[in-house]
Amino acid sequence: MTDGAGPGLIERARDAEARGDWQEAFDLLMAADADGLLTLADLPVLGEVAYAAGHLDVTIEAWERAHAACMRADDRVAAAAAAVRVAMHLLFDTALMAPVRGWLARAERLLEGRQATPAHAWYAVVRSYERMLTGDIAGALQWARDAIEVGSKCDPAALAIARVAEARTLILDGDVQQGLALLDEAGVATISGDLDPFSTGVVYCELVCALQGAAQYDVAEEWTEAMERWCETNAIGSLHGRCRVHRAEILRLRGLCNEAESQALVACEELRPYLRRELGWPLNELGRIRLHRGDIVGANEALLAAHRAGWDPQPDLALVRLAQGDVATAAASIRDALEHPLRVPSKERPPNTDLQRAPLLEAQVEIEIAAGDHERARSAADELELIAARFESKALVAGAALARGRVRLAEGDATGAEQSFSEAVQLWNEVGAPYEAAVARIGLAEAHRASGSEHRAVLEHQAARTILEGIEAAPTVLPADDFAHRDAPGEQPARSFNVFRREGDYWTVVFEAQTVRVRDLKGMHYLARLLADPGREYHVLDLVGAEIDSGAQVDNSQGARVPGPALGDAGELLDLRARDAYRRRLAEIDEDIEQARAIGDTDQAAQAEVERDFLLRELARAFGLGGRDRRAASASERARAGVTRAIRQTISRMAEHHPQLGEHLSRTIRTGTYCGYHPDPRSPARWRF
Repeated sequence: MTDGAGPGLIERARDAEARGDWQEAFDLLMAADADGLLTLADLPVLGEVAYAAGHLDVTIEAWERAHAACMRADDRVAAAAAAVRVAMHLLFDTALMAPVRGWLARAERLLEGRQATPAHAWYAVVRSYERMLTGDIAGALQWARDAIEVGSKCDPAALAIARVAEARTLILDGDVQQGLALLDEAGVATISGDLDPFSTGVVYCELVCALQGAAQYDVAEEWTEAMERWCETNAIGSLHGRCRVHRAEILRLRGLCNEAESQALVACEELRPYLRRELGWPLNELGRIRLHRGDIVGANEALLAAHRAGWDPQPDLALVRLAQGDVATAAASIRDALEHPLRVPSKERPPNTDLQRAPLLEAQVEIEIAAGDHERARSAADELELIAARFESKALVAGAALARGRVRLAEGDATGAEQSFSEAVQLWNEVGAPYEAAVARIGLAEAHRASGSEHRAVLEHQAARTILEGIEAAPTVLPADDFAHRDAPGEQPARSFNVFRREGDYWTVVFEAQTVRVRDLKGMHYLARLLADPGREYHVLDLVGAEIDSGAQVDNSQGARVPGPALGDAGELLDLRARDAYRRRLAEIDEDIEQARAIGDTDQAAQAEVERDFLLRELARAFGLGGRDRRAASASERARAGVTRAIRQTISRMAEHHPQLGEHLSRTIRTGTYCGYHPDPRSPARWRF
């Protein structure tokens, strides 16, 4: 390419960047880079554009190259600033702490003894989050305040993020009121629109993380809505996906589990190009949603996938074991989680904090009672009450009241249990959490029965059943006792069901009292699976795989599974850049391990070894026999086209004989990479198989 063509590429890229066409800008810059036409001044632009377009490895590589170029030019402050950007992206989007520490150490050496600059402010911001993610709350607070001091003089974006970091550390340390006040100030400042998109998105995300972590759900929901509005036109990089996870958390709390699961599934796909270990965050949320819905198989799969990603799936995985009837494993798991907590770095759930410990304790009460260890259950309930009082959260107080009610009921104090369960019901209703309120009502029903008030037990139990059916929770949540299926006085019988049943080489379909018989087709199997689970989003590869594996028999437990790491991807599972980046990270981790051992920091060394094992697994997954690249090809796209065609052809055929059925299915069946059955929730069509 001639010299004249080079500047044209870069100018066009800059124009595309200004228009927000990140993919075009990225393609143009990569073309210019392939011809060796990017200058030092262009590398930061490439890093920012690559991040916005979803190419994290290119982002980090661009900043690494900028660092090296600045070092050659002997511009030590600029080199430090680039090193901080490498550390920041590694921290926020991979949570691989060993490389983060290595790049921060480089920046620290370059900045030492120099007057304060924006690079100093950003260094302190990233150092604050590095300390927070590893559970050093006191260190995080000090670095946040250092960042505020420097940022207030030279960098508004660093200042804004540092203020949120200070607020978060104060909340984690138990100074809730001051932390919440500072969060309000930081949020109001962000709304002004003076910050760049990346910094604005980080502030929004951190606000919601802090509020949800402190169980301040009402305020968290308000900021989630504000973040969503902003994300519609401004979000870049992983911020879209992070916002979806926050929305899924709120939807689950509000009992809208179908929509919550859809959001979590899409978030997994949107975050996959960015997150590595923290991909466990949306996977864990997916598991929690499925647990609330009573999909124990799906919850187990999602939580195990979160664990494989390096995330701590407790206490939800222990609760899955309890739901499976394996009380011994559930008890052993929750005890281990409390006695030997994993130091998994997490921006959403920082380790070594009471806010991380609270849900473990709440689960332990339920599990230990099932295991018959009332002493452990009582001890967990006592600690949970102390944490709830410290953090002044209505949701935490509600959880503690539920735990206390369970302990009192198990110990034979029916009157005390009634009081605690009633408090939990009231508080969960005030929070707006129907699932949790229903669980508390079940406990209240059992307490009423223990005190001899059978009619009150039936009323509470029926109220709980109605709530859980409304959010499509599993009937197994309800105790299998003699009033579990008893109708309350005046209750109307359930509406009639439609039928979608395979009988040999034909399917019998009954809809609105009219019957049609349809020859066996692939599309019928896909439709049966979708109709069996209204609201669930199935990836097309799950539909195709389930049909092959199960002989196309309808099995609701084989629903939409965890999105695989290569879904929708064509080409190598890890491209050359990603593999080189992983190898560089491995070298940095080895250095971190050596340094940690030299200074006797066993915790840091252990954490780095876990990160090394994770990267080695990722590299191994990317290669087949003989070191050949494994390729994802275009399986997802082929499956999407095939499933969509099969479903639409089948609906058209049924419509020829039953127009009303055809209209219903055409309106409620959605196809694409994800497929689902979405009837009107106000009058859903019910199917039997």
